[in-house]
Amino acid sequence: MSEAVSTQPKRSRLRLVLIALVVLVLIAIVVIHVLGRKKPVRGAAPQVVTTATATLGSMPETLSELGTVTPTATVTVLPQLSGYLTAVGYHEGQDVQKGQFLAQIDPRQYEIDKQQAEATLAKDRAALAQARSDLERFTQLNEHKSIAEQTFVDQQFLVQQDEAAVKSDLANIAQFDLDLAYCHITAPVSGRVGLRLVDPGNYVTASSSPGIVVITTMKPTTVQFTVPQDSLAKVLQRMGTGANLAVAAFSSDNSKQIATGTLYAVSNQMATATGTVTLRATFANDDEALFPNEFVNVKLLVDTLQNAVLVPTPAVQTGAPGDYVYLVNANNTVSVHKVTLGPSDGKNTVITSGLSAGNIVVTDGTDRLSDGAPIKAAGARPAAGASGAAAGSDASEAGAASGAHGHHKRAQNGASDAAGASGASGASAASVDAAS
Repeated sequence: MSEAVSTQPKRSRLRLVLIALVVLVLIAIVVIHVLGRKKPVRGAAPQVVTTATATLGSMPETLSELGTVTPTATVTVLPQLSGYLTAVGYHEGQDVQKGQFLAQIDPRQYEIDKQQAEATLAKDRAALAQARSDLERFTQLNEHKSIAEQTFVDQQFLVQQDEAAVKSDLANIAQFDLDLAYCHITAPVSGRVGLRLVDPGNYVTASSSPGIVVITTMKPTTVQFTVPQDSLAKVLQRMGTGANLAVAAFSSDNSKQIATGTLYAVSNQMATATGTVTLRATFANDDEALFPNEFVNVKLLVDTLQNAVLVPTPAVQTGAPGDYVYLVNANNTVSVHKVTLGPSDGKNTVITSGLSAGNIVVTDGTDRLSDGAPIKAAGARPAAGASGAAAGSDASEAGAASGAHGHHKRAQNGASDAAGASGASGASAASVDAAS
């Protein structure tokens, strides 16, 4: 009896130990299962972006530079002799023609000098006439050996001297005639005069600064600008074919086009400090929209690319891969696509390699994109499945409204309120009421 009593507690303890071990094993299995289970990865929400399709088109290849309006002629009229300025024959800012009277220097002193030269000429001509007459007599006497040979030779030299004196007198008179012409100052070129630099009554001297007036040719005019050395080869190649390269001049703020012209000259040296070469374009400037020394923005049309692949400029990105675009894949994801860029007009950019016509690229919303990211095109129409889901949702809402109406009707008839606790039971009640 005592042995049976002693074995019973042992069996109880053994059972408890086994149960405890089983519980521990179950707990361990549950813990390992919980810790080892992976959390479900939620898919990233599609990024809403704007897309565009690469197309084929023409792209003008232009060079945009800063230029200066440079007149074809700017002349500072300087006096070529000294004297008092007696008259001015122009108004400030007036347009003058070549040869038009500008100013007058007192000519009286030069007229007196000319009269003196004419008197000297008359005296020397008389002496020359007398010397020639003596030479004729000496020639006859010398033929008969009636005079010394030396006397005849001296008379010949005397005639030559008098002839030289007459020529000198004629030259002096011509000089005084030129001085008198210089006293009457005329416009050397056609153009517009500036502000008057010297007033009448002042004494001016030959080549005195600042001169009498400055004349600037307004039309036609030129614009001088520089291009980088990397772009010079294409310009020279086009000019070598005889093409007339069009040049457009825009205002300093680039807001409007002022004039159009053609390129006609390239400088013969490169500026080593800047690595640029100077070009000059000519403009008719009939409306005088280009003002001398004005700064303008210049666009030189070098060539026009035909059948080039064009994408909107915002689609082009620059980063670690270089120049790239986000290409839209067939599964509504994007991939980073490296491209080689060509010329751009600001709105569109030429892709010389890396894309073909028909490819779809992202133009807006690229700031949060990465390679392989899902996207949703803005403004895209819903697919057929999406339309069906929307229709089912509308039907569910209509059913819920009908259920609420049926529940209210049953409440008025004294039926149980439990059937109207949910939209589904409300729908059932609505169908029951409809059936009755």
